[in-house]
Amino acid sequence: MDDTTTWKMIHQERAATADTLASLNPTQWTQTSLCGSWTVREVAAHIVIGAEQTTGHFLGGMVKNGFRFNTMMDREARRVGTRDSAELIARLRARLTTTNHPPAAPVMTMLGEVVVHSDDIRRPLSIPSETDPQVLTACLEMYKTATFPFGTKKRIDGLRLVATDLDWSHGVGPEVTGPALSLVMAMTGRAAALDDLGGDGAATLRRRMHAGS
Repeated sequence: MDDTTTWKMIHQERAATADTLASLNPTQWTQTSLCGSWTVREVAAHIVIGAEQTTGHFLGGMVKNGFRFNTMMDREARRVGTRDSAELIARLRARLTTTNHPPAAPVMTMLGEVVVHSDDIRRPLSIPSETDPQVLTACLEMYKTATFPFGTKKRIDGLRLVATDLDWSHGVGPEVTGPALSLVMAMTGRAAALDDLGGDGAATLRRRMHAGS
C-alpha cells in the first residue's frame, strides 16, 4: 500500500475519532481506557500528540527523558491530558490533512496508532467501531510481525489467526478466530479483546497475554 493511500486512511480514522470524542460526556472522559492506567482523556491526548509529532519535538523529548521512550509517552499524555476537551478535539481535527510523523517511523505505524488507541477509548465505553475493513486488513498485516513495543510476533507464534468478518488469516497452528478489530487489539496486548475470540488456540493466547502482563 502506498503512503498516499495510507495517509487517507489515517485522516479518515482521525476524523472518526474526533467525532467519537465530541460525543462524550464529562464522565466518559474520566473513565479508565484499555491503555494501562491512562484515562480516556489521556489516550485522546496521546492520539493528538502522535498526530502533531515532528522529528525535532520527538528527539528533544527523548533527550529530556533520558531516551526512555515509554516514560516520554506517559509524561506527555498526562501533561497534554490536562487540556480542555474542546481543545483536544480541535487539535485532532486540525490534523486531518497533515502528514508529519516521528523520525524513522513507517507511515503505516501511524495508522495502527490511531486505530488501536481509538478502540482503547471506545471499547470500555461500549461505543461500536465502524473502522473500514481495508484499514483493519492493513493493521493486521502490519502487526502480525511487530516486535517492540507490542511484542505481537512472540505473542502469536505457533498460532493461526483467522478473521471472521473479512478475508484474512495468518500463521500455522491452533486457530484463534474472531472479528478483525478484536484480533488487532489482542495482537497489541489488549486482554479485553480476548472475550471476542474463540478457537483451539484462544486459551494459549490468553495464557501468553496474562503471563506477559
